Amino acid sequence: MIIYDLIIVGGGAAGLSAGIYSARYKLKTLIVQGDEPGGDTAIAALVENYPGFESIDGFELTQKMENHAKNTGVEFAQGEVSIVQNQSHCFILKIGENTYQSKTIILANGSERRRLGLSNEKELVGKGVAYCTTCDSPVFKDKIVGIVGGGDASIKGANLAASYAKHLYLIAKGDSLIAEPVNLARFNELKNTTVLYGTEVKEIVGKDRLEKVILSKAINGNVDLKLDGLFIEIGAMPNNNLAKDLGVKLDERGYIDVDKFMQTSVDGIFAAGDISNASGYFKQTIMAAAQGAMAATSAYKDVGIHGKNLCELHAKAYE
Repeated sequence: MIIYDLIIVGGGAAGLSAGIYSARYKLKTLIVQGDEPGGDTAIAALVENYPGFESIDGFELTQKMENHAKNTGVEFAQGEVSIVQNQSHCFILKIGENTYQSKTIILANGSERRRLGLSNEKELVGKGVAYCTTCDSPVFKDKIVGIVGGGDASIKGANLAASYAKHLYLIAKGDSLIAEPVNLARFNELKNTTVLYGTEVKEIVGKDRLEKVILSKAINGNVDLKLDGLFIEIGAMPNNNLAKDLGVKLDERGYIDVDKFMQTSVDGIFAAGDISNASGYFKQTIMAAAQGAMAATSAYKDVGIHGKNLCELHAKAYE
């Protein structure tokens, strides 16, 4: 069985940043990537708020992070983690047919944006369809955009997107908007928005790029709505199954509860990025990267406290 000082579950900004820092600490490190490496950052059409890059494709940014981590000596595995056990501060992970052991774990496997579940939705991500107004609003400067949702996240997103867009359609399934009063008041002051109450997106149309959406009811006598961009802001679900298996404490929304050092309720397990509640609702690439660096630093200290040979005491039982 291969024994690591640190296994990082997740290959997005948090996990890759953690890997870069762990390598600097001379920890033997493995990053486990899922089927879609790079996390939410990788599907951002353009990232224009990450220091050092005035404008960069999200996938390109995560590729640079991944190459950086590989060049520091971090190892990578691809697949889903199916079994995780905690044996006296030694963690057993199964990835595909392979079993690994680690002295510490960083959970950085993020959250999953809720999708509409429509055909063509996945194919047009980054080609007009987006899930992050903070990331991609500037891409649609002076364009016609739509936002699906009627909650606080969609209202805050609309407030930002409308500052760039020529016109914005808020497509709300319900007959009212539910948001924090300050956000709703700001939205109501906007002059370039139209709210479509009781309306759903039934179809996303476009071959190489988004062209239009088909609505559940007509606007101005037509169910076709031409759009340059469509933001889907209907919430996210934390990927917390592994955390549950390990008995890690979650907050009321299902995110991993961490302290300022990214320590979870279980000794030796840390969390960073969108899976954690470290930055509340503010989920950004720069925050995830910073949290990954802190989590790696905490893992390094943890390995030092518990000794270099702790896991070797348990290894033979699992060979």
